[in-house]
Amino acid sequence: MMHFENRGNKATRLGFGEGVLEAARRDSRVVGIGADITGSVSMDLFAKAFPERFFSLGIAEQNCMGVATGLALSGKVPVFSTYGVFAALRTTDQIRISVCYNNVHVVIGGAHAGISVGPDGATHQALEDIAIMRVLPNMTVLSPCDATQTIIAVQRAIGNMKGPVYIRFGREPVPEFTHEHQEFQIGKGQQLKDGNDISILATGHMVWEALQAAYQLQQEGIHARVINIHTIKPIDEEIILQAAHETKAIITVEEHQIMGGFGSAVAEVIVKNHPVPMDFVGINDSFGESGKPDELMKLYGLTRETIMTKTQSLFYKKETFI
Repeated sequence: MMHFENRGNKATRLGFGEGVLEAARRDSRVVGIGADITGSVSMDLFAKAFPERFFSLGIAEQNCMGVATGLALSGKVPVFSTYGVFAALRTTDQIRISVCYNNVHVVIGGAHAGISVGPDGATHQALEDIAIMRVLPNMTVLSPCDATQTIIAVQRAIGNMKGPVYIRFGREPVPEFTHEHQEFQIGKGQQLKDGNDISILATGHMVWEALQAAYQLQQEGIHARVINIHTIKPIDEEIILQAAHETKAIITVEEHQIMGGFGSAVAEVIVKNHPVPMDFVGINDSFGESGKPDELMKLYGLTRETIMTKTQSLFYKKETFI
């Protein structure tokens, strides 16, 4: 496996906007819906290029979902984006009944996800959106790891999918480390680093931190496998179970509540098919707070150091479970 390098930092929200714009150029059915924060979620790229296909409906997220459903039933491919706390939580009823129950092709962008949104504080930090979106029937849930992967994920979600799709992305610039010609398939994880001592499964912005932790652990003699799970639903059971069989211990890493989130999704696969020792890195049943993004990530243990500590601990304990 190659050693991934940071080519520079770029916000995944920019990747989302660029992906929507490119998809819209390819398909005239694509329409955009905004909720008064068009620039913040990078939907302004689409709005400027195709003003006749963009509808700003104001701060009325539930109404936006109803309109999106109507547009989808009329043959359009609507893309709606706002902050994740509003896209996933304020509109849950409308997504469940209007979008998912009808199984219509609506693409929902959950922007500013995670605690790294920073100073806006707990009210704007989407830490429960994965849990809510993944339990809804017919919903696909994507969590790309960098801006390049976000561009690809968005284009595939718009152009190749049917039914509702939720795409989670962030506000702050994060390392760009995947290639534009990468092998990307919705529903299939990506093994980024070899290792048979233990597996680190990560999603979203935490994939980079997981890689850095694994590189450092290797210097200490622990060879950790790193897997990027960019599709949380449908989750790639094959790659998870292969990791369980071959490394016999799994750490999950997410910028989200541990309960009900990505780690829970992995645990559901493990406990049913091949139980192995697990541990979890994420938000531990807590709201966030206002602060600088990097300070909050450290405060809540969403760092490579925490990943290393938990990986080391589980690695040395796993023999007692075998």
